[in-house]
Amino acid sequence: MRRKVRFTPPARAQFLSTLAYIRADRPSAARGFKERANHDLSRLIEFPGSGRVIPEFPALGFREVLVDSYRFFYRDKADTVWVVGVWHDAQIPAEPQEPVDG
Repeated sequence: MRRKVRFTPPARAQFLSTLAYIRADRPSAARGFKERANHDLSRLIEFPGSGRVIPEFPALGFREVLVDSYRFFYRDKADTVWVVGVWHDAQIPAEPQEPVDG
């Protein structure tokens, strides 16, 4: 089965909130950010270990992908890469939580 990238509900809400925040100032920048995020996250389908370990939580086994000034936290589970959080790099992130398979 082909690996896929999915967002947990909290991560999806964070991503959509980020897009809305950027779009309020510059709609074209929001479109560009969404395209870059989709591109960078799609690489995880082939290379799920390519993101770095989250420095604040190294023992938890979560990784992150950086897109512009945003950090996408994720965990590879079976055939799914779960994005569990989206944080601006100036924010102090909350401890990532395990994804719950629907």
